[in-house]
Amino acid sequence: MASGIFALLDDIAALMDDVAVMSKVAAKKTAGILGDDLAVNAEKASGFVSDREIPVLWAITKGSFLNKVIILPFAFLLSAFLPSVVTIILVLGGLYLAYEGAEKIYEWIFPHSHAKAAVHEENLSTEQILAREKEKVKSAIFTDFILSVEIVIIALGTVVGKPIATQILVVSLIALLATVGVYGIVALIVRMDELGYKLIALNSKENSFSDFIGKMLVAALPKIIRSMSVIGTVALILVAGGIFVHHVDFFRHLFPELPVIINEIIAGLGVGIIVFAIVSFVKLILRKGKKKVPNGIK
Repeated sequence: MASGIFALLDDIAALMDDVAVMSKVAAKKTAGILGDDLAVNAEKASGFVSDREIPVLWAITKGSFLNKVIILPFAFLLSAFLPSVVTIILVLGGLYLAYEGAEKIYEWIFPHSHAKAAVHEENLSTEQILAREKEKVKSAIFTDFILSVEIVIIALGTVVGKPIATQILVVSLIALLATVGVYGIVALIVRMDELGYKLIALNSKENSFSDFIGKMLVAALPKIIRSMSVIGTVALILVAGGIFVHHVDFFRHLFPELPVIINEIIAGLGVGIIVFAIVSFVKLILRKGKKKVPNGIK
């Protein structure tokens, strides 16, 4: 009886040791996508009213946890029985990320409609502000879903051939760390100004060390948020391009002499522009169709 218990404990210890080693490997391989995930989500979680930042971020974090709960079982099942479907899902997700990146670039070049919306935002009612907030949260959770799929698949790729228990533990651990780590850092970024104001109010002395740090944090936040918008857009293009280059033969062999990162930018941006043009054209046709319908009704 005692020998059986010791054998079981030895097996558990060996499993935990294997999980620890494989988790390190998976963490290294997902480090790049986690950096992109951080940039994208920091940009998505910014731009809210100050007292709503933490509730909104918590809503996005809960959505991210739910995404992982949905993705993980399907990832294990698809990887075991329908591995080709995983690639199709990844490519579809890449199309969405590339489209979103191209849309943001278009808004930078032609910012007129966006600027007008920003001017009137102050005149919105509480219900309208909450409705816009809800839309932004949905968009952030949807983008997180696609990035989570990529993270889970990359992590899963590092434990192929390992026992199913090891696969489940390693990939689940990476998924959990991704959510806690990314959104924990995002929370620190979006609350930098609040910390700065608290440091400034810490004492009544003028030009104290706490004042200096506080003012620096307050002044740095808008610059960080603006830079995150740029970094997040570049990250969307790179993640999408990485999916295309690594999972679509056409892009993998398109420019073999160029560095991989250049190929990813070309693939992500090129596909994003094409998808954005198609979606914009379809939206234009639908808008024209809606305008014609009321005129024909008597």
